[in-house]
Amino acid sequence: MNVALQYLQLFLLIPFLHHASSNSIPIFNAIYSFGSSYEDTGNMAILAPTASGFRNVLNPPYGKTFFNRPTGRASDGRLVIDRIAAMSKLPFIPPSMAQGQDFSKGANFAVFASTALDRNFFQQNNITNIFLTQNTSLSVQIEWFENQKASICNTTCVEYFTKSLFAVGKFGDNDYLYMLSGGKTIEFINSTVPLVVEIIRSAAERLLKQGVLHLVVAGIRPNGCIPVVLTYFPSANSSDYDSLGCLKVYNNIGIYHNTLLSSAVKQLRLEFPLARISFSEYYKPIIDFVKNPTKYGFTSGTQLRACCGTGEPYNYNLLASCGQAGVPACPNPSTFINWDGIHLTDAAYDIIADGWFKGPYADPPILVL
Repeated sequence: MNVALQYLQLFLLIPFLHHASSNSIPIFNAIYSFGSSYEDTGNMAILAPTASGFRNVLNPPYGKTFFNRPTGRASDGRLVIDRIAAMSKLPFIPPSMAQGQDFSKGANFAVFASTALDRNFFQQNNITNIFLTQNTSLSVQIEWFENQKASICNTTCVEYFTKSLFAVGKFGDNDYLYMLSGGKTIEFINSTVPLVVEIIRSAAERLLKQGVLHLVVAGIRPNGCIPVVLTYFPSANSSDYDSLGCLKVYNNIGIYHNTLLSSAVKQLRLEFPLARISFSEYYKPIIDFVKNPTKYGFTSGTQLRACCGTGEPYNYNLLASCGQAGVPACPNPSTFINWDGIHLTDAAYDIIADGWFKGPYADPPILVL
């Protein structure tokens, strides 16, 4: 569908959407989400609350902006999936591992530090990382969903899921960063991108074959602009940095991944013509924020720095990171893009979610799915 027709549809929907909003009528029956720490609303807090590398997220100042307490979300407040639920007139989507929850309005299967590739890939390639202790890969999350289906909708699943939104989050970033920290070359990492994208495509196809008609598939972020990468993988060659101060080689991996994934989404649209599939971006909005911070309410000069952390020049130090005793947070997180050196602030997620829901950071926007 061309861009002009997408926006004509959006324009024609505005009166209906205004009416739906004023009457609090949900746009979807439910939302089912898969992903990693950019999407996890509490599963890791249940699965492994004392795991090394994660437990900081359960300490203040995480959650300070909206919830006023840590919730297991890797931010000072809400995530994109929280905002999408609110804009869809649905409650926050509970983590799938939570006990005593009603999942009829949705479930979030995302887990902090998850990968697209299964754990055995990393073992076979001698890649170790403190975050690879749990096997919560994309295929595992899809299996959790399939095992939970009967308790959600029983014999009416096909009908129910045709009116629900499914979101496959930002898979791939962790895969590439684990390879990088494991000493793998850029050439090796690039060689795995088609495999990672195929796993995401296959997972999306698996959902579509179960009757899903409204699907979001997310691309990855520009890792070369993220404080943790800038801190631990710097270059002595100034030409390796772009005009924004980001490391080009790591951003190029993101461009390659997103290009292949966008093409895979286009192919899925041909294979499932009744489904509406959105390719949604983290890369473009983050680049926009870094290029023009004041346009989006962020303070100039902080684009590549974490709000919460220690150390120069990016305010990130793994040994003294956000959530550890004595590590400070900036007074106003809404003026920062990055929260803790890896994840984004409530304010940044808000703009991205709005861009997914209404455009321009999704093709097509969720409103016209």
